[in-house]
Formats: sequence, C-alpha cells, structure tokens
Amino acid sequence: MKFHLIKTDNFSKARVGILETEHGKIKTPIFMTIASSGFVKSVPIQELYKISDIILGNTYHLYFRPGIKTLHKVGGIHYFMNWKKSILTDSGGFQIFSMRKLNKKTENGVMFKSIINGSYHFFSPEKSMEIQRYIGGDIIMAFDDCPSFPCSYNEAKESVKITHSWLKKCYSYLDKNPEKYNYKQGFFPIIQGSIYPDLRQYSAEKISLLKAEGYAIGGLSLGENKEITFNIIDLLTNVLPKKKPRYLMGVGYPEDLLEGISLGVDMFDCVIPTRNGRHGMLFTWKGIINIKNKKWEKNFSCLDEFGNSYVDKLYSKSYVRHLFLSKENLAKEIASIHNIYFYYNLLKKARIHIMHNNFFSWKKSIIPLLKKRI
Repeated sequence: MKFHLIKTDNFSKARVGILETEHGKIKTPIFMTIASSGFVKSVPIQELYKISDIILGNTYHLYFRPGIKTLHKVGGIHYFMNWKKSILTDSGGFQIFSMRKLNKKTENGVMFKSIINGSYHFFSPEKSMEIQRYIGGDIIMAFDDCPSFPCSYNEAKESVKITHSWLKKCYSYLDKNPEKYNYKQGFFPIIQGSIYPDLRQYSAEKISLLKAEGYAIGGLSLGENKEITFNIIDLLTNVLPKKKPRYLMGVGYPEDLLEGISLGVDMFDCVIPTRNGRHGMLFTWKGIINIKNKKWEKNFSCLDEFGNSYVDKLYSKSYVRHLFLSKENLAKEIASIHNIYFYYNLLKKARIHIMHNNFFSWKKSIIPLLKKRI
C-alpha cells in the first residue's frame, strides 16, 4: 500500500493525496461507505461502482455471516462480493465493546455472546488478525479496546494500556502469518485515550514509532462535545506522521467531515448517510430534508436540484415521500444512493478547494447550509 501526499492547504491542515492499494487508487480525503456484512444495505453493487473507490467491511459481522470458511473457499471478500475495488475491514473491536455488558474482557481478549444465536465466542488480537487475513481486505485494523463514554481517567488509561498490549500481539501474528491471497494487506493501528489529551498524545506518540501503512483515531464521536472531538483530532494530527494516511473512525455528519479534513484527516467512515437515508433523512446542498414530512406531499421538484446523481433528477420529493409512506423498498434505495452520492461529491469538492487554496473559506461558508433543516 502506498500513500502520495499531493497538496496541503495554505490556511489549514487539509490535504489531498492518493492512497493506492493493489485494487486501485483512491483520492483522499475520502469517505468509505459502510458494507459491514459484505453489502451496503439497499444499494445494488453496480451503483457502488459508480460512487465508491473503497468500502468498509466488518470482521465481527463477516465472521458470523457468511463465515471465514465460505470467504476463504471463494478467494476472499472481493470475489464473494464481486467487488474489484479496495476494501478496509474493521477489527470487530467496536462492535464487541458496544455490547460490553454482555462481554467479559481479559488481558488476552474478549469473550462475547453472538447477537445472532446467543452462542459464545472469544476474540483475541490474534483471532481478529486471523479472520481479517481470511476476509482479505486491502487495509486491516488493529484489535483495540474502545472505552465507553463517559469514562474515568483511570479507565481510559487502562484502555490505552490494553490497546497497546494487544497491538504488539497483532504485529506478532501478522509477522508470522502472511496474507492468504495474492495481494498485500496494509495495517493500521488505532489510537485510544477517550477525551484525555495526555493519554491521546501518549498513545499517538507510541503508535507513531511503529511501522504501519496508516494510523487510525478511534473512540471519538461517542457523545462527547464536538469541540472536544476536534481539539483531540487537532492534537493527534500534529503528532502522527505527515506522510501516512490518517483515518478518523465513525465520523460523521457532513460538517464533521469538513472539520476533520481541515485538521488533517484523510479517511472517514460512518453509517449516517445510509442508515439515516433509510429512515428518510436526505442531505442536500441546501440543507437536511426529512422527506417523510407533510410539507413535501405536493412538492414535485426534483430531489436535489444541485445534486448530480441520477436519482436527484429522476424522482420528485413528493414521489419519494409517497414511496416511504407506502413502505416501498425502492424508497430506501433511492435515499441511500442519493446520500452516498452527496457524501462522495462533498469530499470531491473539498479536494478541489484544497488544490485551489480556498478550502478554509469554502468550508466556513458551506457548513451553515449543510446543517440547516429545511
């Protein structure tokens, strides 16, 4: 995996680059659409090919369905999905720790209960790496300990200690167990430390010394004030190597992406565009629409006059509202495709403005529009 830094904005830390895996080139900053179980809900794969250069799968979900035996037999996740572009796989740590009341954590890993059939399973750093080898993502993530929010300083400190201990085990496993398929997998460690700047800086400094293809910031956007979120990101991007990609996990709304970009982040993922789309929330260049509202009942204008996906011009607001109220599956498909296109084009515009050295002023002018409810 290679990363080429092309341009940094003159008035912020925003940057444009190219991330290259053996499945293609990805222009950064980039938003990665969520395909946790090997599919993006309500979106046909031919539509993904038009929009996305990289998608995100999840170790936890793929481990249960379809299972690593199936994935290995077919030759990995790319063949299983018929997806010839890049894939990043999360380690499953966040999904396990989000159900921490049902789990038992030890220094070696976590025992947890399956949400599918109630069976018990144990994930260790080595097990997560093994599964991700079998899945075959182009970029794989470290198995980390994500603390809850809020948590005490001592709890966050212990979480950092465990994360770094498990990280060593991840490296050890990968060194001894090469890729299963005929391409290389990049590896990203994850920075933890909750909302405590000194723990975050310590974690980033330790992790920056390790050989890695990129670095991830985890454990944010869990309920903390956004000012705290951005202050931590600002701190960490000052520490992390400038010539490696920075990935902010699980963030977020359009305005959050632009703020993250201005602080030097290159990669993002979040369920918001597709999950919220399936519930009728549409992100547009004039603001946020709840398409189920009665105000759109007789509005026959196109879905987004400034959008550039085919669904924006093909369907009216009134018609899509009708589909939602009729509980027609096509409604979820249209809304999801629209939102994915919107996120893709938002970051495309961000890249253009960075190249023209006017990203900061553009961001300041557009964020109030993106947050507006209409």
